[in-house]
Amino acid sequence: MSDNQILELYQNRDESAIGETASRYGAYCTTIAMNILQNTQDTEECVNDTYLRAWNSIPPERPKTLAAYLGRITRNVALDRFKARKTAKRGGEIALLLDELEGCIPSASNVESEVDASILEKTIDRFLSALDKTDRVYFVRRYWYNDSIAEISRRFNAGQSKVKTNLFRTRNKLKQYLQKEGIEI
Repeated sequence: MSDNQILELYQNRDESAIGETASRYGAYCTTIAMNILQNTQDTEECVNDTYLRAWNSIPPERPKTLAAYLGRITRNVALDRFKARKTAKRGGEIALLLDELEGCIPSASNVESEVDASILEKTIDRFLSALDKTDRVYFVRRYWYNDSIAEISRRFNAGQSKVKTNLFRTRNKLKQYLQKEGIEI
């Protein structure tokens, strides 16, 4: 079933929309959640929460790209779940990812007080679109899909040190770009 057909099911409040979404995008959403949560039970709950949020938001929303819409919901639900279960002990891949980006992305309180989140998002989108394809793909695989360095290295047949160096340089470029755009870090 096509995305438009699935969206029509949502628009018509047809409950089969959830089954069709699960059939078409279940593995995609599961991969995103598992990369963040590293726990099968939490991942399953997260994916189910994604379907519920999609059901509750379509309509009135009608996403242009269903995959991206579901991916974003899944990622946000998984990050919320990760933060909720995180204790004083920091650990795991997500904590590492957040630490890596900490020096170049403003804190949430800073963003809320000084920059509207949508402006930050658009600025990062412009930054990413200006990168060459390899830099952009490495960055998105690492910080959107939460792929490990080893996974990126394996996927693109590149050495791990090359991937690490590339990501380090891209983070520094992002930091400089945001500063140039007037976004305080």
